[in-house]
Amino acid sequence: MPVPPITAAAVPSGALVIPHGAIVWGAVMLWLVALMLAWPVPVWLSRATWPMRAPVIALLVWQAVGLAGGLSMIGALALTGFAIAPGQPWLAAIPAAVFTIYLLSHLAVTIVQVTAQRRRHLQLLDMLSSPHPTRARTRVLDDAVPVAYCLPRGAGSVTVLSQGLLDRLDADELVAVIAHERAHVEQRHDLLLLAFRAWRSALPWFPVAALADAEVAALVEMLADDHARREVRDEVLARAILQVGASGVPGAEVDSSGSSRGSDRFKRLVA
Repeated sequence: MPVPPITAAAVPSGALVIPHGAIVWGAVMLWLVALMLAWPVPVWLSRATWPMRAPVIALLVWQAVGLAGGLSMIGALALTGFAIAPGQPWLAAIPAAVFTIYLLSHLAVTIVQVTAQRRRHLQLLDMLSSPHPTRARTRVLDDAVPVAYCLPRGAGSVTVLSQGLLDRLDADELVAVIAHERAHVEQRHDLLLLAFRAWRSALPWFPVAALADAEVAALVEMLADDHARREVRDEVLARAILQVGASGVPGAEVDSSGSSRGSDRFKRLVA
């Protein structure tokens, strides 16, 4: 059934009336912006060389791309709905509302899942590890494999080291590893990663979501490296990375998402 045109009599006096043509053009422009931010811009950003020199700025750009991309998609859906059904605003807003709820629900589910995983992980650590004799909030795993990671949980955050790592690293290399992991906890890098993990979960069929997740994860590692570089020399940190077996060693130059930041992370230390 065709929608009757909105007449002047149906419009309240003093109400702002946006021409239908402007709504259509607005929808087209937002779709173009959403398309650019969904494919060519992230791909270009992932191939650029400057992020390895300015990881903080690169992270801000990735966050801006993700936020602007989501908002432009929601806006494009809303304006498209209004362009198709100008006389039924509630019906027109349904696609945008559904997409917004879909994204927010995945963010909420990701937060709940990550919180539960960390709680279970901490419980396992209590059984399988022991406190470090001299370092607060540090647990030691009785494992010969060199392992180092952090488990963010606010005031209850811990750094986990394996006995194999402690046996293998010299004093300076151990300082580098601990400073790196402490940066993850203190700078709350887990919060930066959470939104991109939720985006990847919401759009598993979308390759750029996986690419963005991998890029942000690598840039976060660079941020932690920069924090460690204040305490040790670059070559010491590079040796520690090789000992731990972190991404960025030769032969691990491209991951499954197409990101090459792992090799960039190592190159910036040995350049």
